[in-house]
Amino acid sequence: MRSGNPALNSRAFTPVPGWESLDAPARRSTTMSIPGTAAKAGLMLAFCAATAVWSYNAAAAGAGYAMPMMLGGVFGGLVLALIITFAPKTAPYLSIPYALCEGLFLGVLSLVVAQRIGQGAGGNAVKTALAGGIIFQAIILTFGVFAGMLILYATRILRATPLFTKVVLIGTAGVGLTYLATILLGFFGIQIPYIHGSGAIGIGFSLVVVGLAAFNLVLDFDFIEENAQRGAPKYLEWYGAFGLMVTLVWLYIEILRLLSKIQKK
Repeated sequence: MRSGNPALNSRAFTPVPGWESLDAPARRSTTMSIPGTAAKAGLMLAFCAATAVWSYNAAAAGAGYAMPMMLGGVFGGLVLALIITFAPKTAPYLSIPYALCEGLFLGVLSLVVAQRIGQGAGGNAVKTALAGGIIFQAIILTFGVFAGMLILYATRILRATPLFTKVVLIGTAGVGLTYLATILLGFFGIQIPYIHGSGAIGIGFSLVVVGLAAFNLVLDFDFIEENAQRGAPKYLEWYGAFGLMVTLVWLYIEILRLLSKIQKK
């Protein structure tokens, strides 16, 4: 049981004792289920979306706390994600706060990207960028990719085979190391050429990263399905929902990055 998502790692969760002998109502109330996980993921997305809309509008209105709000969302989300990852039993209590932090971050980030695209095109920064629909496109594409990967997984066209899992894990680790190197080198004024630009190599790199994020969804689906079939504890519904949220946030950011490169080209 593996996932390229660091939140849904390879740890084995002990099934609820005697879960197979429980009747249906008792099993639903004590063990993880796919519908339960989906409901909690939907709730997290709703909180994230509401906070993102609020932070976007606040930043667009010129609120002086926009950047602190964005940084608070980033670091708050990171701290909560680490706690949930290493202490899964905290997921029922910390998943919603994590979603709220991610919403704060994504709302301001989306506005920043829109402004930069608009400035590159000339005219009113926000209106020009939104006229191109880059944020709307990123949202639609994110959920389109999610739906597509879910269909491919449900129909068993894509399976989390050992080879598939290994390739996705290696690719995800490679992207993570690349981004880490970019941050560290940035402190010394050094930039990794091409991959972050809007040229063919930069767009190609973003396409690969979007693909890896999408394939991580398959591993996440497999993790959730396997634990549900094994009678894992009920709190893992929140843990599974949290893991999906992590991947969806990553996917949205990478799609937004890809679209911004295409707009600049």
